[in-house]
Order: sequence, then structure tokens, then C-alpha cells
Amino acid sequence: MSTTSKRSLDSQLLGRRTFLGAALGTCVGTPLARLSLVQLAASRSGSLTKERRDSMSPAQVIEELKKGNERFRTGKMTPRDYLAEKRASAAGQYPAAVILGCVDSRVPAEIIFDTGIGDAFIGRVAGNVVNDDMLGSMEFACAVSGAKVVLVLGHTACGAVKGAIDDVVLGNLTGLLARIKPAIPATEFDGEKSSKNAPYVDAVARASVVLGLGEIRRRSPILEDLEKKGTIKITGAMYDLSSGMVNFVV
Repeated sequence: MSTTSKRSLDSQLLGRRTFLGAALGTCVGTPLARLSLVQLAASRSGSLTKERRDSMSPAQVIEELKKGNERFRTGKMTPRDYLAEKRASAAGQYPAAVILGCVDSRVPAEIIFDTGIGDAFIGRVAGNVVNDDMLGSMEFACAVSGAKVVLVLGHTACGAVKGAIDDVVLGNLTGLLARIKPAIPATEFDGEKSSKNAPYVDAVARASVVLGLGEIRRRSPILEDLEKKGTIKITGAMYDLSSGMVNFVV
């Protein structure tokens, strides 16, 4: 192997990391100079492990999600070996968070938080509404599988929110939009209250996220108890389609 090729390989291996890797890598406390390339690659490749996940607090998991979003926004996303992550997670999964997002094709949580296979549970439904099935999934993710964060992720220019504002009636969608409508009177807004007014739509979407957090705590004693004990954190955020920025709302 030429010197140039070896340097390129070294650089690739040094840059490889997984979700939470900076805080939880197995090489923490060990000088990089003492690590062989094989050891370094092994410590920064593959899927999230139980040991790494369990050593994190909910606040640290949220911080890593924020860092992942920053990497996404700045075009510095983690180089990933998805086949390695697939192999590492085949025998078991230890996600750090469960994210309830909208079905909108422009809001793929795994990408905007720069996470890999096995890092997070992802649930998606139009308007990121909280329903019984989603609550059950969150309870499984946290009480059974050990996830540390429940995140409700709304976004700007949400079509479901616009539909709720316009009182759209369309088959089963009607019932889904009814879950968003309580956010309309709960939204404090000075200006035109119309689905054609983007800032108003976004304000309603944000209010819907906040109300969704209350729904989770009210309708799931299991999750509420885990949060009271400090085992998990229930939080919400808004994703800006234009900037790529995720802003946590609570």
C-alpha cells in the first residue's frame, strides 16, 4: 500500500463514528496514539451498544441529537457503514431515543439528526399526532427497551396542520385532523389566522407539539412515571424545512 493510500485510509478510520460516539466511544480516556487502526475502527463503527446507551443521561442523549442536527445542517454528516451497523444490530437493538415525527417526506428523523441503524426508534404519522398505537410504541421503546428520550418532532409548513386549520373532511383523515384541532384555539398569535399565513401555521404546529407532550404524560402513566424518576425525558421540537434547524421547544 502506498503512503498516500495509507494516509487516506487512516483519515477515513479516524473520522468514522456512530451516534453518541464522541461521548461514549470505548476509547474514552485512551490516547489515540496508543490505538491501532483496527481498535479505533472497532470503537467507532457498528451500531449503538447497550453499554453506551445506558451510560448516558436523557440530557446527554438530547445533546447528541442536537449535535447530529448541526452536522446535518453544516454538511458534515458522519460517514457510515450501514452494512456494519446492520450486522452489529442484528442480534439486538439499544436505541437511545424514540422519535414521533410527521409522515412528511421532507422530515426523515434519522437523517436530520444524523443517526444510524439501531440508534433511535422512529414513528411517523401525519401531523405527528399522539394516538394509542404511538403511545404503546413509546412505552415499549422506553419501559421495555430502555430508550432515554421521547421526542415529538413537528415541522414548519405542515400540511396536516393546514388541513386542521381549514377543517378538511376526507375519509379517515378527518379523525386524524381532529387530534390537531385543539392546538388552534391554544395558539396565541397576532395576525391573520389562516392556512395561507405561514407563521400562523408554524405557530399552530408548535402548539400541537406542546399539547402532544401533555397528552403523552396524561395518557401514559408508565411514561409519566419514568420521567418523574428521571429515567427518561419527554420533550418536543420543531424542524425548519428551509434551514434544516431543529429547535427544541421545551
